[in-house]
Parts: sequence; C-alpha cells; structure tokens
Amino acid sequence: MKAIPLVIPLLWLVPLLPVRAEAPPLQLAVEYAAHHNPADYLVSEKLDGVRAYWNGRQLISRGGHVLAAPDWFVAGFPDMPLDGELWLGRGRFAELSAAVRRFEPVEAQWRHIRFMVFDSPASAQPFEQRAAHLERLLAELNLPWLQWVEQRRVTDAAALAALLDEVTAKGGEGLMLHHRQARYTAGRNQHLLKLKQFQDAEATVLAHLPGQGKYAGMMGALLVETADGRRFKLGTGFSDAQRRHPPAPGSVVTYRYRGETATGLPRFASFWRVREPGQ
Repeated sequence: MKAIPLVIPLLWLVPLLPVRAEAPPLQLAVEYAAHHNPADYLVSEKLDGVRAYWNGRQLISRGGHVLAAPDWFVAGFPDMPLDGELWLGRGRFAELSAAVRRFEPVEAQWRHIRFMVFDSPASAQPFEQRAAHLERLLAELNLPWLQWVEQRRVTDAAALAALLDEVTAKGGEGLMLHHRQARYTAGRNQHLLKLKQFQDAEATVLAHLPGQGKYAGMMGALLVETADGRRFKLGTGFSDAQRRHPPAPGSVVTYRYRGETATGLPRFASFWRVREPGQ
C-alpha cells in the first residue's frame, strides 16, 4: 500500500508576523541646549514607555507596527489622532515592551498599561492651546487608562535643572519640552526637546567579545557601530544573564553616555537595553 504523505498546513509552521501599517509622521525630539529659553516651553516628564500613535482606529508603533491592544482598551478613544506613550510606570520598560509586542494581547497585562497622551498631531493650533484642549477632552472621556501627560511652566534654566533633579530622584528618565507656540511638525525639530542627566544613542551589534576573569565563558563586551560608522566596545551595564545571552549581532542596542571624547567616541558608554523591532 502506497504511503500517503502527511501534509501539514504551512500556517501552523510559520509564526505570525506583526501587522504592518504606514509609519506615523511623528514629531521627534532633539537635545536641549543652553541657547534654548525654558520659559518658551511647557515641560513634562519623559516617560520610559513605548511611543504609540492613535490614528482614530488603531494604535501604531513608531516603526509602523499595529499594536494589538484589547478592544476594550481603545473603545471610547476619540476619533482623532493622538500622540503618546504606552506606559506601565517608571523602571518597567522591559515588562511593558514584552506585553505590547504580543500578537494576542494578555488581558491581565493590559489592565495595568496606560496610554499617556501628550499631543494631537492633526491640530493646527499652537501647542499651548492643543495641550489645554486635550487635557479637557481626556478628563471628559474619563478613561483611567487614557491620561494626559501633565505639562508645567518653568521660568529659567535653574528652575528647569531643579525639576530635572526632582524627576530623576523619583526614578524618572528626564524631561520633554514642547515649544508653547509651535505647531505639530513631523520629524526632528527645535519645537520638541529632551533633557536628561545622561545622553543616549543607538548602535548596531557587530560581534561579541569574550569575557575574562569573573566573566570568563560569557560575553565581556559588545563591539558596536553607530549609524555614522563609529565603532567602540560596550562593556558595562549588563546583567550576568545578559552576558550569558547577549544581544545578537545585527540587533540594535541603546546605550547611555556622558559627552564625547576628543576623537568623537561616547564617554562612559554603558548598555541600556535592546531596541525591539518597530519601537
């Protein structure tokens, strides 16, 4: 008797891929500098979350992936674009990232996630007016997981520095500054600034360098390359678990640093986290 080959549908063998959408036209921040006047801006905490864009129908990541939020989570969201961050709280980025990257949302995880809104991209009003309108709108909607990011005024650089110290002392990442009179403009521009006690940037992993001493048998450092071709070793900031299972070559990591050396390399560079696709 001729054997009948076992046929397994390919859909059972191929993992589902994230649903793609067009990458949203987000406004992106540049670094705060001494020539900026803090009094021209409204200031908020820089949330350590996942950037998300509500297009009136779906939540989309910065990279253009549709985020699989539960139906109840987005029910009641306004029929207008919103720019914000999905957030679990300070110091919980890894937990949040794992939750929002799932193809099927886990109810128990999303019950703790909030969409923290800080702008309305479709509005032609200056930011100060956009902010006032959004604050009233979200208060009226009264959805506990849809919240406005508080904006504050500061008078000068000293007040800004004091606010930065206050936020970082509580475990915050830093501050964001929105120019009070600016319209929403996609791309990097001076209308949106970020200020932290450290700087951060991204680099691509080229290779794993072996560890020595207490790190023998593990990864000792990553050889990484920035987008403009600068190569350097990234050897601090890793847990032992990350040294045993380091980010794969080709992956993109975010590192923290404090200024640059005379040769243009980051000073005191330290690993922060792996950038997940689409984020």
